Amino acid sequence: MSRLLPALLLALALPVAAEVRELQWSDLIPPGAPPPPPPVALHDLSQLADALGAEAGPAAMQQSPAAPVVEALDGVQVKLPGYIVPLDMSEEGRVTEFLLVPYFGACIHVPPPPSNQIVHATSELGVKVEQLYQPFWIEGPLRVEHASSELAEAGYRMDAQKIYFYELD
Repeated sequence: MSRLLPALLLALALPVAAEVRELQWSDLIPPGAPPPPPPVALHDLSQLADALGAEAGPAAMQQSPAAPVVEALDGVQVKLPGYIVPLDMSEEGRVTEFLLVPYFGACIHVPPPPSNQIVHATSELGVKVEQLYQPFWIEGPLRVEHASSELAEAGYRMDAQKIYFYELD
């Protein structure tokens, strides 16, 4: 019994890793709040062939820049899938600041979704994003905090501690 006591005390002294809660985008909308409207394309298919021409148009108006958020998610360690919209890159070409959005083209080809459907994320290491249509998982502590960028208003922030390809099991 005397040998078990030091092991038990050591186990109690070690920090417990926070369990990561897997979220879906609907989890970021409070109960009773209106669901986000479906995405609406800004340009016709003939413009999509010329990506540079399509990008040169005026910025789209965000659907709900001050949508309600889920306060209970503040500080929760989460994992959320989505698409990366780069805001800042390192000299090595890694995206270190970005918006995570629920569908491809959000903030670029279609108006930004409501702010409660956007996470403003930063990453010290960053991530190589060679194909913007590739979905990613991001993990880290979620903060219920407004963030403003040139592309959209976000209702959440995250220090993305892990970023990896989204793959179906």
